Order: sequence, then C-alpha cells, then structure tokens
Amino acid sequence: MEDHAVARTVPGSVGLLGALVVAGLAVLGGWGFVDGVVLESTGAYLAPTAAVLAVTVGVVGALIALGARSKQWREGPYW
Repeated sequence: MEDHAVARTVPGSVGLLGALVVAGLAVLGGWGFVDGVVLESTGAYLAPTAAVLAVTVGVVGALIALGARSKQWREGPYW
C-alpha cells in the first residue's frame, strides 16, 4: 500500500483569527459573569456559582491530565 500523504498548511492569519475569537469570547464571558453574578447578585447565587466553577475546573483538569498521560494521542491517522 502506498502512502499518499497530503501536506496541509494553514495560514498564520487563520490561527490569529481563531485566537482573537477565543479571547473575545473569554472577555464576553467574563463580563457577563461579573455583570450577572458579582454586581447584580444579592449573594444568593454566589456559593452555587463558585461550586459549579470549582467542579468545572476539576473536571477539565482531570480530562487534561488523562489526555496528557495517554500514549496514543498522537498515533492517530490524522497526525
């Protein structure tokens, strides 16, 4: 079987655009959090919000740790 690998390149401007979009969404999310929970809340939602954020950070951290320890994460046909 012959290996016909196609070289794929992505212009740097696409990566920059993606980074700007992610940064913009992070800013909008932070602004929404501050506006909706910190400034407008009477404190009733602060503890549940903090708990949800802590659980989310824990789950995402666990997924990152599992993915980093995987020995076959770069052995797929895409890479």
